[in-house]
Amino acid sequence: MLDSITTFINNPEYHDILSIVKGFRNGAVYGAKIRLPHAFVMTFLFRTGSFKDKLYFIFDATKTHSANLAKFVTIYKTLMYLQRKMVGKEQNGHSFMAGLIGGYYVFGENNNVNQQLPVTRKAMDEPKHTFPIFAAVVWGIVMWLFRHDRDSLQPSLQASMQYLYLDSDYWNSIKNFLWHNK
Repeated sequence: MLDSITTFINNPEYHDILSIVKGFRNGAVYGAKIRLPHAFVMTFLFRTGSFKDKLYFIFDATKTHSANLAKFVTIYKTLMYLQRKMVGKEQNGHSFMAGLIGGYYVFGENNNVNQQLPVTRKAMDEPKHTFPIFAAVVWGIVMWLFRHDRDSLQPSLQASMQYLYLDSDYWNSIKNFLWHNK
């Protein structure tokens, strides 16, 4: 049975679809790996409330961040795949469009995870009806930069995006398809 699964996941005919699945997995894993320790430290250092409330907040922040990244990677990779299929090859604006749409749907909700620093630090007023458009344009630009001018992004962002969008295109066994990235 394991041989059948390995043969299936290594079939080039299914590679593009399976890279979307692995992208979802990488988004969920990376979101949890990044948010859990951050939420844990910040909650116990700066948040008041019962131990149970703090644990709930940590779990909720981690779940939200993990789900957001998993959804965004899935939408982005799916739209890149569909655009490539429709046109025959990847074109310059495809990454911007995929990032724009993913940013609108995933990061356009005005919540604590998405607004984070600028609003909480009062560096800017909380956007009302324009937040989804702002998120969409920012993510469209970021994804275009990642595909076409990667060196203009911070090295830590480049490494994160490498894991989410490019490393999810490679595997050769069920182990590094589901459990380990490489």
